[in-house]
Amino acid sequence: MEEQQMPDGQGQTSFLVFSASLRADSLNTKLARLAAQVLEKNGSKVDFAYMNAFDCPSFNQDLEVDDFHPEGAEAFRKRVLATDAFIIASPEYNASMPGVLKNMIDWVSRFRPQPFHQHHALLMSASPSMVGGNRGLWSLRIPLEHLGTRVYPDMFSLATAHEAFDAQGNLKDEKLAKRFEDNLVAFRNQVEASKHYPCIKKAWVEFLGEKTNRETERVEES
Repeated sequence: MEEQQMPDGQGQTSFLVFSASLRADSLNTKLARLAAQVLEKNGSKVDFAYMNAFDCPSFNQDLEVDDFHPEGAEAFRKRVLATDAFIIASPEYNASMPGVLKNMIDWVSRFRPQPFHQHHALLMSASPSMVGGNRGLWSLRIPLEHLGTRVYPDMFSLATAHEAFDAQGNLKDEKLAKRFEDNLVAFRNQVEASKHYPCIKKAWVEFLGEKTNRETERVEES
């Protein structure tokens, strides 16, 4: 599957799908590709991306001159806002998320309107370990949920992932493959319901201090 950006149609639910790994032969990229195939099979549009498209310099507020945003952050903002939801397949580094992903989230969060707010997200991971990278996903939920992302409760972690895929990139275990597809379809159904039957939206509020001023309080209405 070649990387491509596909604009959202009026009725078809669309997803940005990417792996948070920069490694060429990444297990998480394999998992992200498989997720994209499952979504397309079930009637959704997919914008498949690579993490290097969203890579940013180390976050530094001193760089924020004249409304500066790195190209990687601009690219993510554009592509996530063009879709209804996003899916991240993220490796686990030292029981947490990759630094390159957290750095990108920090940069993207500086846009106004704030792009993560009210967007749906599904988190996945793949790892040779027996926990499948699940600890990293719990750390990833924290900044996303803080920014107002509707993170799907049922995350998917693929254990012993180096042995899980066949030569075509599918999961060898039929029961596991069904659970993977069922999880994606359930997420797609939730996103589709939210798109066509929206509920009341709430303001995103960030309050970091006792006194309300520009430096410690940010409130953004939907």
